[in-house]
This record gives sequence, C-alpha cells and structure tokens, in this order.
Amino acid sequence: MEINKLIRKEIVDVNVAVEDWQGAIRAAGKLMVEDGAVEERFSDAMIRVAKEFGPYIVVAPGIALPHARPEDGVIKPSIAIIRLSTPVNFGNEDNDPVYLVVALAAIDNEQHIDGLKQLAKVLGNKDKIVEIKAATTKEELLNAFLNA
Repeated sequence: MEINKLIRKEIVDVNVAVEDWQGAIRAAGKLMVEDGAVEERFSDAMIRVAKEFGPYIVVAPGIALPHARPEDGVIKPSIAIIRLSTPVNFGNEDNDPVYLVVALAAIDNEQHIDGLKQLAKVLGNKDKIVEIKAATTKEELLNAFLNA
C-alpha cells in the first residue's frame, strides 16, 4: 500500500504536549482512534510492546516508531505522525530525546514490513529530516512524508 494511503491529514499533528513517552504513544494512538483506524486498546498494546522489548522503537535520533500487532485492534492500515512540542526520553541512550512519533498500524505482517520500508525511505533521507524538523504545521509535516 502506498504511503499516501496510510498517512492522512487527520492523523498528523504538531506541537503536541505530553508528559512522558507513554503520553507520546497515547497521543498518536488517540489520533488513530478518532480517525476510526484502530480500537482504543491499540494504544495500550503499543505501550506494552515498548515495555516488553525496550526502547528499540526509537529507531533514529529523536524518532520513535511505536506499533503493535494487527490483532491488537487495527481497523484500517494507518500511520499517525506527531511532532512533540517538547521532546521526551524513551530510555534509548543513543537516540533520546524523541521529538517525532510515527505510529504504525498494519492489517498484516506483509503490510507492516511494507510500511516500515516506506518510512525508512523518508526517515533515512537527511533532507527529509531537515524538512520534518522545520515543519510547523500539519500540512508541512504531512508533505515532508508524502513528497518523498
């Protein structure tokens, strides 16, 4: 599935204030719940996965990629993106603090891998990271991901 079908303006937000890493994951999950993309339990599942496997979800400096399994309440494939107003620590010495949370909800394993590949193209591009860091509106953040 193309990245522009996974990322929608309704599930992108900027200047999101949170207390801690769990709040950051919940903020992304809340956008997906409000969009009808996932059930409420998906946020708890993303937090459970992060606790179970540790802060490996912080995949690059300042970028966290929380996710959970399709059976944890995925309704439609989606990627929620939030820029935090103040970065928070996830417990990853190398890549904390996190300013960008990109939550992935996939219907199956194949789609999960495909979504990660598409995100890697964006997040592995230094120019895109500059664009993402400079984004001050939902539209700018959305465009940084969609115009890869």
